[in-house]
Amino acid sequence: MVVPLTWYLVLSGIIFSIGAVGVLINRNALVIFMSIELMLNAVNLAFVTFSRQQNSMDGQIFVFFIMTVAAAEAVVGLAIIIALFRNKATINVDDINIMKW
Repeated sequence: MVVPLTWYLVLSGIIFSIGAVGVLINRNALVIFMSIELMLNAVNLAFVTFSRQQNSMDGQIFVFFIMTVAAAEAVVGLAIIIALFRNKATINVDDINIMKW
């Protein structure tokens, strides 16, 4: 049985929507961070799907670069979250206001 490519795109849309809702609703910095990673993975799935449909490797090359950027973002983002937690003892984004005057 061959899975149609539209199913992959629907799955990608659902995963991206879950990530977007997670970013908009949650106030926990770690959950927001994980939701952004979920959105990046949904875009990766869409790129691979379109790459497969076009019989091209371009989408998979984009996925490689996105995964590289996501790994760097994970390192820097988690370091920032840990530094904020050490300074403020919370990771609730409503309580963190160090950028205000």
